[in-house]
Amino acid sequence: MASLMHGEYKVHGGKLVVVDLSVAGGKLSTVSVSGDFFLEPDEALDDINAALTGLSTELSAAALADAITAALPENVVLFGFSAQAVAIAVRRALAKASSWLDHEWEIIAPTVLPTAVNVALDEVLTREVGAGLRNPTLRFWDWEEPSVVIGSFQSVRNEINPIGVEKYGIHVVRRISGGGAMFMEAGNCITYSLYLPQSLVDGLSFEDSYKFLDSWVMAALESIGVRAFYVPLNDIATEQGKIGGAAQKRLGNTGMVHHVTMSYDIDAEKMVQVLRIGQEKLSDKGTRSAKKRVDPLRRQTGLDRDAILSTMMATFRDRYNAKESVLTREELAEAARLVQTKFGTEEWLVRIP
Repeated sequence: MASLMHGEYKVHGGKLVVVDLSVAGGKLSTVSVSGDFFLEPDEALDDINAALTGLSTELSAAALADAITAALPENVVLFGFSAQAVAIAVRRALAKASSWLDHEWEIIAPTVLPTAVNVALDEVLTREVGAGLRNPTLRFWDWEEPSVVIGSFQSVRNEINPIGVEKYGIHVVRRISGGGAMFMEAGNCITYSLYLPQSLVDGLSFEDSYKFLDSWVMAALESIGVRAFYVPLNDIATEQGKIGGAAQKRLGNTGMVHHVTMSYDIDAEKMVQVLRIGQEKLSDKGTRSAKKRVDPLRRQTGLDRDAILSTMMATFRDRYNAKESVLTREELAEAARLVQTKFGTEEWLVRIP
């Protein structure tokens, strides 16, 4: 008799979806979907189970969701869940997708390093997690020199004001992930990188993966009185304004990095002298002033930066049973090598002039 497999997926802001199934001849068998969601009419649950039964275990989450959608009558209402959510639960039951608690997480506390080394470490640690050489890890950055970190696809000429960069001694580096430029002064930002296997976001859209990977930090912020939310695709905001932004990069070896920078006490006057923030971008964000786009966490919480960092680390540790970790000598050596050969070179910085 085939053993029963079990998968669960909690929809972000929604309900729990549970799937129990067995496998026969490489195909799904005896599929049973359950959960605390709402579904009308009741008979549609039988349609979902029937749509999944007999499908190949090798189908992607998208293909599974398409099969469910095609089998449902037009009048069906799914509330608190979706065909995609069911598909993710199926993939988790098959151990092709993973959940947070399927992994042994580690946390690296803030470590002062040159900004170029911080950027290089994103590539080093993402590679290691993808290759199974390091457990999935949350790393908090720290740095001393004032910096701008531009996205992988940004133009240096269009994003950076050379007069402001020279005036304030700004170090400009390019990271491996996309997204926008980050103005970072020591003590004025909270920056972290999450290194994980792509199985954790299997079946999620890119937009949903951002919310999913930052659910823990939203809980941490709420615990100190900050009700934050995502503004698609990658801005983190409150009712008072933007507090940060996220970026991602997925490697071919199944590792990925999810990177976030939040403003703690940003010098907006200096920021607009260093960055070229165009009117098109401002209009899209619904504001006319770059200074008013960002509302720092210090003003919203009244807390020291270290207190906020401690809350974030404690929230992540308690949620996912994470253990403390450190950067190894080998990881730091590889990051230094990458600074010399890639991240610290003019060729990489101006690959898009």
